[in-house]
Amino acid sequence: MADIVAPAARPANAHFSSGPCSKRPGWSLDALADAPLGRSHRAKVGKAKLKQAIDLTREILNVPADYRIGIVPASDTGAVEMAMWSLLGERGIDMLAWESFGAGWVTDVVKQLKLKDVRKFEAPYGELPDLAQVDFDRDVVFTWNGTTSGVRVPNADFIPADRKGLTICDATSAAFAQDMDFSKLDVVTFSWQKVLGGEGGHGMLILSPRAVERLESYVPAWPLPKIFRMTKGGKLIEGIFTGETINTPSMLCVEDYIDALLWAKSIGGLTGLMARADANAKVIFDFVAKNDWIANLAKVEATRSNTSVCLTIVDPAVLALDADAQAAFAKGMVNALDKEGIAFDIGAYRDAPSGLRIWAGATIETADMEALMPWLTYAFEKQKASLAKAAA
Repeated sequence: MADIVAPAARPANAHFSSGPCSKRPGWSLDALADAPLGRSHRAKVGKAKLKQAIDLTREILNVPADYRIGIVPASDTGAVEMAMWSLLGERGIDMLAWESFGAGWVTDVVKQLKLKDVRKFEAPYGELPDLAQVDFDRDVVFTWNGTTSGVRVPNADFIPADRKGLTICDATSAAFAQDMDFSKLDVVTFSWQKVLGGEGGHGMLILSPRAVERLESYVPAWPLPKIFRMTKGGKLIEGIFTGETINTPSMLCVEDYIDALLWAKSIGGLTGLMARADANAKVIFDFVAKNDWIANLAKVEATRSNTSVCLTIVDPAVLALDADAQAAFAKGMVNALDKEGIAFDIGAYRDAPSGLRIWAGATIETADMEALMPWLTYAFEKQKASLAKAAA
């Protein structure tokens, strides 16, 4: 058997994790030098930094002027939970799920909030549910981009402008990489550590005027923890959406988010960010098209993510193995690339089908993505050779 030769070129940056994601090109700790450490987030300097983060978010994402933007605790998860616990229960709910995080929101609504008038529209990994069946007279909860399945909604056309219910959208791996129509979205949530490669622990909550109206007119039947409360005396606590956070934020993380936002602005804002993600994803898609041993988990081209690209191993010899052995094969590839310092943390999510998950967001350089592709073949051939040796 001929020796399997490692590719000569190596990615300059091996950070292809789907979260926390790679820092922006050129990032260093020096970018955080202006962080007001040891100062109160309620001091003038702290409030100014928090407001700057909110204002830059609005500018780059093109958030309408009458939408509120707040920095909230506990990453995207905290933002989604805050929205669901505060807004749901006023009417029936349609829950959409096609990957692990969407399934988690279904569990929370049914088993934790114990709401009864809930319809579930679910699809297996790689597919979308039938969006035409959704009733927008009801509240609707969905992820824009399934981080663990690599499947996204192609656009917001399935959402009517004259809906009566609220749309609650978990957009954590879509914000800053995909074009979201805010006029169709009443709640949008995301975290800093995805497309912009920020640090973890903080979430963003964007509310439409319709969502604010619901908050001010509807009181849930259950008690709300302080960390979820957005109203007082039946009125929105406006300070939350000007930088007066509910709990103490990390000003070091805030500074890092501001740095990422300023970088995003320097490369053309949302248009530039989307172009970089699209270019990175295209490198992977072109590679998959040329290699019959690997496939995109997302079956329909229009629903394929340009950030969390999920791949499956479809070589006949691998497919002939049982599920555990298939998972071991993919893990062997992941471990080999990690050991070589070529790609870190690119295994499929633990609840997803076995395979690879490669982050293609805007902080990745396309040259690094191009350098990675031959290494996927190298790792596959090494694993397949080991498989053949074990079978001999």
